[in-house]
Parts: sequence; structure tokens; C-alpha cells
Amino acid sequence: MAQGSEPNTGPTPAAAKRRSRVGLFLPYILLLALALIWSAGWFWVRGKAASEMDAWLAREAAAGRNWTCADRSITGYPFRIELRCASLKFARSDGGFSLGPFTVLVQVYQPRHAILQATGPFHVEQGDLTGDVTWTALEGSFHGASDGFVRASLVVDGPKGSVRGGEPGSIDFAAKHLELHARPTPGRFESDGAVDLNLRLTDGLVPQLDPLLGNADPLEASLDATLERATVLRTRALEKELEAWRLAEGQLDITALSLVKGNRRLQAKGEVGLDEAHRPEGQFDVRAAGLGDLIGQVMGKRFGNDKGALIGNLVGQFLGGMKRREPEAEAGPGQGDPSLQPIPTVKLVGGRLMLGPFPIPNVALPPLY
Repeated sequence: MAQGSEPNTGPTPAAAKRRSRVGLFLPYILLLALALIWSAGWFWVRGKAASEMDAWLAREAAAGRNWTCADRSITGYPFRIELRCASLKFARSDGGFSLGPFTVLVQVYQPRHAILQATGPFHVEQGDLTGDVTWTALEGSFHGASDGFVRASLVVDGPKGSVRGGEPGSIDFAAKHLELHARPTPGRFESDGAVDLNLRLTDGLVPQLDPLLGNADPLEASLDATLERATVLRTRALEKELEAWRLAEGQLDITALSLVKGNRRLQAKGEVGLDEAHRPEGQFDVRAAGLGDLIGQVMGKRFGNDKGALIGNLVGQFLGGMKRREPEAEAGPGQGDPSLQPIPTVKLVGGRLMLGPFPIPNVALPPLY
């Protein structure tokens, strides 16, 4: 070595080669470590979900409410938690229901947003009533929050079913599309426990109504309402739920109800609750078109024979002539379609259905529980 020269302190070729190999594989090593950590976290969440579900089922069973998820499985790795039941059953003292294959999906990164999918049939029993429903597609969603929920929705295509065991007999129904949405009422959920409800029905069919209404046209329906004191409702027996709601002074405020069946149309708003005898009570402001003859026919039965026919004709002519007597310009803001004319206030009081001061004949409102 020449005098005064410095020793070579840089990496040897072998060390540099080893370092380059480490750099080459480092991203894969980190990715593998991340995958292992993510997998461990997913299985921990899966186990936590299973234990929480088992604890909830045990609490429900102790309260007399029994849920059965047949062939339960929790899958969805790596990004979802999927709860699957070959069938779902619920039973309590006053009835229960059963449902076909049932799935709940939750994204790991959105744990408060759940998506529900179900396959029919749906069978329900409540007291003497029995119902069966099928559909072509059903999906629901639930957006939770720390203090309740943000929104819940249910969308059903092609529902079809029947209800048996009630009066006057079996009722069959079908529809093309049904939607139901719920959300906490802004500014009232914390104080009143109020929940806004929105329902839309497309091409509904109830054959038993066709002879009464004089046509077989499909029914279009929409409802916007607020359910007060909704937070008192749980999964107790129906009579206990309704009584708790009544004692809390619960009420259903209907801000807009619309029914259209052929040439017969109706819009209404009002409120309904439960009286001390557990019967519906409330009143509605109603506007209608094409119902004059029907109302006249129904009210005529109150008096019977020739007198009933005369009064029925007078009522029908009065309602049918209101459109001619009221200028269209009088339909102010918020009154909807100006072709719909007001009819006497509809009241539910004392177990009777009233049209103005007159009770509708042969209609009684029995206690709901």
C-alpha cells in the first residue's frame, strides 16, 4: 500500500449485494406482515361479533323472546362480516314468525352500516291472525349511530301474500314495489322519541276491495308520517308494546296520505292514537275525487229503505257537485291537487268511524289488544 493512502471503508461487494436483496424483498415482507395483522384483526372481530350475538340471544331468551338462526355462519373475509342463517325464527308468548335464508352484511371499515338480504317465504302468527308473504327481491339497510340510528330502509320487489283468521275473511294482496324508510325526526328524536316514516306502494292489488270501490285498477299509495314516542317500542309482546306506547301518549301524525285507485283518489292528513279502551282514536282532514257515489251509498245504509236511498243520493250529489261550486282558484298552497274536494272530517271516536256528525253504519273499531 502506498504511503499516506486511506484504507477503503465502503461496503464490500458481498454486503452491497445482500443489502440490495433485502431492499428488493422488503415491500413483500411488509405486505405479508400487514396481511397477517389484518387477518388476526378480522378473526378477532368475527369472534367478538359471535360472542356479542350469543350474549344478546341469551338476554332475549331470558325475556321470553326466542330467536333461532339455523346453520349460522359468519364469513366475509377479508373485508366484510357476513352473518348467514339458513332460516330465521322468532317466537314469544303471543306469536312469532319464520323467514327463509337470511343474510346480514357489514363492511369492516363501515361497522355501523348493515345491509340485510332475505329470501322468502315469510310466515307470521299473531293471536288468531296468520300471514304468509313471498317476494322476488328484498333488501334492507341500517345506518347506526352512537345514540340510536341515522336511517333504516326496506325495499321489496314483487311482494305477494295473504292474511287469514280475521274478519270478514282471508285477505289477499300483491304489489309491484314497496319501500319503507325511517329516520329520527330532526330536533324531536331526543325529546319526543319521534321517528319520521315514509312509505311508497306501486301497483298494489287487493281483490277484496274491487267490488266495494267499483274497479279493479291497481292501487298507488304513499304515506309521510311521524311516529311519536317510538323509542318506547322494543320486542315485547304486542299488547305490552302498544300499552307502553299509549301510556307514553304516543301518536301517529300523518302529514300526507295519498291513495289512488282508478278514478277514485284520496288525500288525507291528521293524527291517530289509542284511547283508554285500546281502540284507535283520532281525526283526519280528507280531500277526495270520485268518491261521492260510494260515500252516498254507504251513508244511505244508515237510515235504511227509501229514506236511506234519498239521503244517500243527497250526500252523493252534494259531494259530486262540490267541484262545480268551488272555484279551482280557491285551492290554496298545501291543499294538493285542486281537483280533490274536501269532505266532512273523518273521526275515529268511541269505537266508531264518523263522517262529520254521522257514524258510518256497520263499521266498528274494536280494541287492538
